[in-house]
Amino acid sequence: MEVDVNVFLGALLVIAVAAITVTLMLVVRRRAPEGSYFSDGDRASGVFGVLATGFSVLLGFIIFLAFDSYDQSRSGAETEATILAQQVETAQYMPKATSERLTGELVCYARSVVGLEWSALEHGTLGDAINPWGAEMFRTLKATDPKTATEQSAYDRWMDQTADRQQARVARVHGAEGIIPTPLWIVLAVISGVIFGYMLFFADRGERAVTQGVLMGSVTIVITLLLLLLVFFNHPHGEGFGRLQPTAMERSLRQIESELEIVGLDLKPPCDSSGRAN
Repeated sequence: MEVDVNVFLGALLVIAVAAITVTLMLVVRRRAPEGSYFSDGDRASGVFGVLATGFSVLLGFIIFLAFDSYDQSRSGAETEATILAQQVETAQYMPKATSERLTGELVCYARSVVGLEWSALEHGTLGDAINPWGAEMFRTLKATDPKTATEQSAYDRWMDQTADRQQARVARVHGAEGIIPTPLWIVLAVISGVIFGYMLFFADRGERAVTQGVLMGSVTIVITLLLLLLVFFNHPHGEGFGRLQPTAMERSLRQIESELEIVGLDLKPPCDSSGRAN
């Protein structure tokens, strides 16, 4: 239902903006001279081509960078979930007390990512906050004294995996607060307004109303859709069509719980289902 609502609202917005600009075009057309307000249509078309080309190049470049950020967030979420599952296996080679505690904290880490942290990403409130279970794992590991060669090897491997997991988390959350600065939004809005205003000077009462409406409507729809696409990439996390969701971490969490059940480890994580500490 959420997917349908988002798509429906986007379609309504495109239709509303197109209706406004087409109506404005037809109103201006009533008093426009035949042949438009330009005495030299070829020159006017050339200037419009420069405006449209410059805008499309700028917008296309921004969309490319925004999509790259979106893909980095998606890839970071996948990598983080994979490494976390691997750390559960590594933890089993630690001293028994440490192993059970680290395993429980890893489960809580995954639950908090799926629950609390993803909700904060969706609303852009995560900021620079760290995952509290990452800090808990650091405290647990700091108090560990590996003695055997296996435990020491697992300790070293854990440290490497922790660094990789933290890097993946950075990639996942880096676009949560929006990657496009406000001045750039202002520039895009001003250029869009200039293009729409310039289009009004092509109003020609000698042309049919349908032709004039298609002229303005097609430009409006293309620009509006591209700007909506940019808005989507600027906030990729959350519910809705195409947005990033904690699917990878949910999958890893299910795998971890299945593996622990298979090996007969009766684990009681120190948190609730959403990752809050008990």
